[in-house]
Amino acid sequence: MTPSASPVLSAPAPPFAGTTRKVTTQERGWMTGETWQKGCPLSIDRLRLLTVSYYNFEGAIQAGRVMVHRRVDAPMLAVFERLYDRQFPIELLDTVELYPPDERPDNPRNVTAAFNCRKIAGSSTWSQHAYGLAIDINPVQNPWVSGKDVVPTAGKAYVDRSQDLPGMIHRGDATVHAFTSIGWGWGGKWNSLKDYMHFSLTGG
Repeated sequence: MTPSASPVLSAPAPPFAGTTRKVTTQERGWMTGETWQKGCPLSIDRLRLLTVSYYNFEGAIQAGRVMVHRRVDAPMLAVFERLYDRQFPIELLDTVELYPPDERPDNPRNVTAAFNCRKIAGSSTWSQHAYGLAIDINPVQNPWVSGKDVVPTAGKAYVDRSQDLPGMIHRGDATVHAFTSIGWGWGGKWNSLKDYMHFSLTGG
């Protein structure tokens, strides 16, 4: 009698890995003139660079980088651990400005990012991104929408939020709960427009 074949067991996923550290002197030079300029409301000394595990859209586990204010580095690590545990896909999580200028990858069109010293579009007010207290998740799958205006334009395929496609964020889902658990608000709840990619400490 031939014994039955042993079942093939898939290896368990490795545990989440997340670290936080200061920005190095060399990285500070690469950032200057890119995501940080003289006159920004936050000094680079108050930023922290996180390296975290995440799932990409192919289901592969990668190590990504994101920069936030030092006061929220631990809570943000907790958020990314929750997203990892739920295998929420992120197309790209990287800080392109921290590559040497001659080694930078092509500008990614769908990067998840946090710190960027900039003002709110059409305003003289600093964005929460300028303080490292906001993050945009999968901008293509979660675009900024105001009437017929959609940013980025590739996000037009995702304006219909009744769709449940990989990388999309919906009211009350695990991604929203991950951020609300640390007290952050979601731009998908705004009334005058919708910023489905956006989470921030102030909710604005």
